[in-house]
Amino acid sequence: MKNVTKKRESEVRKFRLPAEWEKHEATWIGWPHNASDWPGKLSIIQWVYGEIVSKIVPGEKVRIIVNDKLHQEKAKKALKLAEIKTGNVEFYEMPSNRGWLRDSGPAFVSDGKKISLVAFGFNAWAKYNNWRKDVCTPDMISGERKIEKITPLYNDRKVVLEGGSIDYNGAGTLLTTEECLMDKKIQVRNPGFSKDDYAAVFKKYLGIEKIIWLGKGIAGDDTHGHVDDLCRFVNKNTVVLVQENNKKDKNYKPLNENRERLEGEKTADGEKLNVIYLPMPSPIVFDGMRLPASYANFYISNNAVLVPTFNDPNDRIALGILAELFSDRKVIGIHAVDLVWGLGTLHCLTHEQPALIRKNS
Repeated sequence: MKNVTKKRESEVRKFRLPAEWEKHEATWIGWPHNASDWPGKLSIIQWVYGEIVSKIVPGEKVRIIVNDKLHQEKAKKALKLAEIKTGNVEFYEMPSNRGWLRDSGPAFVSDGKKISLVAFGFNAWAKYNNWRKDVCTPDMISGERKIEKITPLYNDRKVVLEGGSIDYNGAGTLLTTEECLMDKKIQVRNPGFSKDDYAAVFKKYLGIEKIIWLGKGIAGDDTHGHVDDLCRFVNKNTVVLVQENNKKDKNYKPLNENRERLEGEKTADGEKLNVIYLPMPSPIVFDGMRLPASYANFYISNNAVLVPTFNDPNDRIALGILAELFSDRKVIGIHAVDLVWGLGTLHCLTHEQPALIRKNS
């Protein structure tokens, strides 16, 4: 009986969640169509998307989700007018609600032999009621690309998780916030979940050995605390953390508290965590609403690191810091003043599909 138990244990698959800077097979993106995300600005936003695609395609495929043939033709027209070569672009038809693929898309994991996708639940950040089309995204990708789909369950419950609520180093360490995953009253994703429950889920399905819990996210974030506007891994043992120097700003106190939490932290491998500070742009307010403008919402593609910029003096400083950290890639600023009106920028709308890196035999 003992031998059978050991055999079963050895057959349990061990997954790893590859870091964003590892080799991609492709980047997934949903072509914009929901005018309520960018009131009065949707026509402008498609050109921003075109610029994003143009910077990614030199290094990898871009897989674009469109609602239907008409929507696809609109996307193709925009790409053609922007003189983007579409040899590295693929289109996939699936009706969607909003298209923020970082959150509605799956997590891609590797067991060393193949890439699988983990289809977490999605409920529009426990805030909006238009999500029933977006929740089909993992099924579509699994079916179209013939990728194994894994549905994460905990105590027979499907686990809800958005990609923007976590960041990871590819070596067992994950960042998240208590505001997003642990709040018991506001935008609750998994009622009754404890930190130990999340640890069990992340270990089983994502191969995470250590979670670093930060406190609150930035002002204006309607996701209630996504970490990808706040703190990001840039290599195995280094993170960038946004900081606010204006003591009167809403972000000053929570960002300082997060800085204190990271002091003395180590990765799952026991390495000391290095913390590099990114500035924040001046507050952007539109129609009386504070928008979640942050340089931390960058996207790491094979060819380049795309960084949101905001016509702010700190744009140049943030780009310089990231250029030093990503010396193997171009660091490119993408004008995001219009984009952030949708309450998200570059990282929120993209999702990497990692290439398979086989284990050494």
